[in-house]
Amino acid sequence: MTKLNDINILAIESSCDDTSAAVYTNEIIKSNITASQLDHSLYGGVVPEVASRQHDIHITMVVDEALKKADITTSELSAVAVTKGPGLIGSLHVGVSFAKGLALSLGIPIIAVHHMHAHILSHFIDEPKPKFPFLCLTVSGGHTQIVRVDSYKDMTILGETIDDAAGEAFDKSGKILGLPYPAGPIIDKNAHLGMAKYKFAKPHVAGYNFSFSGFKTSVLYFIQDRIKEDANFVKANLNDICASIQEGIIQILIEKLSQAINDTGIKSVAIAGGVSANKGLRNQLAEQAEQNGWELFIPDFQYCTDNAGMIGMAAYFKYLDGKFDSQVLSAEPRWPFIH
Repeated sequence: MTKLNDINILAIESSCDDTSAAVYTNEIIKSNITASQLDHSLYGGVVPEVASRQHDIHITMVVDEALKKADITTSELSAVAVTKGPGLIGSLHVGVSFAKGLALSLGIPIIAVHHMHAHILSHFIDEPKPKFPFLCLTVSGGHTQIVRVDSYKDMTILGETIDDAAGEAFDKSGKILGLPYPAGPIIDKNAHLGMAKYKFAKPHVAGYNFSFSGFKTSVLYFIQDRIKEDANFVKANLNDICASIQEGIIQILIEKLSQAINDTGIKSVAIAGGVSANKGLRNQLAEQAEQNGWELFIPDFQYCTDNAGMIGMAAYFKYLDGKFDSQVLSAEPRWPFIH
């Protein structure tokens, strides 16, 4: 049971293909439950209609489990938080509709959370916590950004992808190799068994922005040319190909991040988003941090991929500031980072 003055926030995340609910009490995550969807592996990518239908199936079960694990009843909740965007409109709509209905029935506030803000603020769930200002490299299936973070609510995008995100580069490269979706974790696993002996195109983009479309095309042409010479090339060299793809993507990320660190003078660095779970990226950033005197912050694996724990963390700060939303709240698939 909770105390009278406790702040208990039920958080809901449904921006893509993971249905997640968490209970956040004061500054502690009491539960963080996620139901992942396996159906999309059949199609080689997330199918929006399938994702939204699966959220409908999972959301009540996930919320019930999160409340049960946290040993909290709905009558003890102080607010309901939910991802408003960005994300898939159908998926977001399921979470937002559920959250609005629950908040209305309980007569408590609803808090809209920006998915990318939550990824960044996930660093405040556990110790050690970064001090302001810090730079955050946010890398996921749909976003790649370098963000300057001056406070919980003062964030500035210094650079972002102009086309594909890093996560897309992993998954699309994996599709070229015939790997199942999602290919990123498979490439990471195989990469540790191979050598980065092949070179792919490194896009030249001004400032701190990223581009991965040329890299992906380079992988495609390379594989096509090698298969013409040897139909068994991919199977015989899979680990080395994966190592080369991973090395290429990581180098693009680290070079831009290093440039931002050198230009701003900010050596407190964090990574967030699904791709921050990549062991190769984590290892290379750790090496760079040791060599260059960076203070590196990496979240626990459970807070890297989409999860409601990070939504609860972001909502907690908004709760303290009294930043509540009304029942006219609606999902916004392209909700601007600055709004």
